[in-house]
Amino acid sequence: MQKLLLPPPARPYLTQSVLVRPGWPFVVMETAHMSSHTIASPTRFAWLSITAAVLTIGIKFAAYLLTGSVGLLSDALESLVNLATAVLTLVMLGVAARPPDDDHAYGHGKAEYFASGAEGAMIVIAAISIIGSAVPRLFDPQPIGQVGLGLALSLVASAINYGVARVLRRASRQHGSIALEGEAHHLMTDVLTSVGVIIGITLVALTGFEQLDPIIALLVAVNIIWSGFTLMRRSALGLMDTALPADDREKIAAVLQRYVDQGIEFHALRTREAGARRFVSVHILVPGEWSVREGHREIEQIERDIRAALPGAIVFTHLEPVEDPASFEDAGLDRGGI
Repeated sequence: MQKLLLPPPARPYLTQSVLVRPGWPFVVMETAHMSSHTIASPTRFAWLSITAAVLTIGIKFAAYLLTGSVGLLSDALESLVNLATAVLTLVMLGVAARPPDDDHAYGHGKAEYFASGAEGAMIVIAAISIIGSAVPRLFDPQPIGQVGLGLALSLVASAINYGVARVLRRASRQHGSIALEGEAHHLMTDVLTSVGVIIGITLVALTGFEQLDPIIALLVAVNIIWSGFTLMRRSALGLMDTALPADDREKIAAVLQRYVDQGIEFHALRTREAGARRFVSVHILVPGEWSVREGHREIEQIERDIRAALPGAIVFTHLEPVEDPASFEDAGLDRGGI
């Protein structure tokens, strides 16, 4: 008889014990208790981002219409991308919050990587649109009108994005959400874009050098492209089950090392993360004369210690006798015909 994680109920999610059906892997699956309030929190931050995007779109397009600046147009186009990515983030956070089920026993956390990856791609598309608008202005510069009012509107929009980005950055750390982190990163990039555009337009107004407006827009586009590719790379690494950061792996190794003096060894330590969920699996080798009860009691304590070092981690352990040579033949991921 082994414990497996049942699909949790609609309200607070709890683990339950059931008999293992034939053919199921003999593993113990445990997860932290999560309330519906905890799951819903990231979604509220996505709504905040959507509200900010709608406000800044109106403000920035008004600034562009007043001034005719291609730099401000590029800034407004990026706000359209902000709205699209904020809506996508909201949808993906809802998917990621779903409890594990029969078809997704490890949860739906990887949905967040699709949101951040798509956000990176949209950022790159916005940059290409900016380049398309700026290049013709290099050869046919246009005067900028009502600079004071246009820049004032741009500053208001930047202040909104800056405040929301700070809130989302804190929320992403609190909830371990790469989707919120990507949204915060995108908004902060938008703020930097706006600052660059404001400086450029101010210089155009002071010097009369009209080509500076499209030059600033092109520089902004290059910066945005770099930001977009960075987000896509992080998302790809998450989808490819990249190991936890070195600091987290060192914490796990430190926990396991404490048990070596008791005659316990370990190998096949593997880690990965899926959105806010962190997974740890390890083979624990104990003296062969121990009873199953003794071994199980010991690995239960090891699992608790790992979860204490990495709060919320989901830990899988496999018990083996240290004296049996076969115990060391399964350290690799691919065992072939063994």
